[in-house]
Amino acid sequence: MKFRSLEKVNQGKFITRYDVTYETEKGNIKKYEMVSRNPNITDFDGIKSDKTEAVVLIMHDKDNSKILLNKEYRMAVGGVAINFPAGLIDPGEDAKTAASRELWEETGLKLTDIKAHWPSSYSAIGLMNERSEVIIGVAEGEFSPSTSDEEEISAGWYTKDEVKELLKTCTAFAARTQAYCYMWAYGA
Repeated sequence: MKFRSLEKVNQGKFITRYDVTYETEKGNIKKYEMVSRNPNITDFDGIKSDKTEAVVLIMHDKDNSKILLNKEYRMAVGGVAINFPAGLIDPGEDAKTAASRELWEETGLKLTDIKAHWPSSYSAIGLMNERSEVIIGVAEGEFSPSTSDEEEISAGWYTKDEVKELLKTCTAFAARTQAYCYMWAYGA
């Protein structure tokens, strides 16, 4: 791959769309459309950000018999999608602080124990360069509606049998959520 050029196409409120032109090993010129949370990419090195911008929360109840899932209206799928609670890391926050805040904002629950903290990975490599960290832990408390009037979220606890049924019938899983739920429910 030989980088040729980068052009900012559109600046949105949360993401910026870029066209990246490059030459393949066989000499074909390709234009790749991508989005980024970084509105100031000017060269190839800017595409390869190491900054973690988001956090994903995989929460279980205290005896690990249930997993927390959000059913949230997502315009990109034209309906309700099943996903883990997640959100952006605010300036000055680390992933653990953002995880506690996002969990409370989306579900009303409190993060009581962190069991694992996965290193940064790409959220959607076919589309964008956003990186997220995964926090796996225990949540407790009473559910309450999202604190945002822009989110339509219904959070709930699901047993392994309930997750198995969702995996058979639901076509609107986020990929990371679907993969983890399968491994958790089937012990894979």
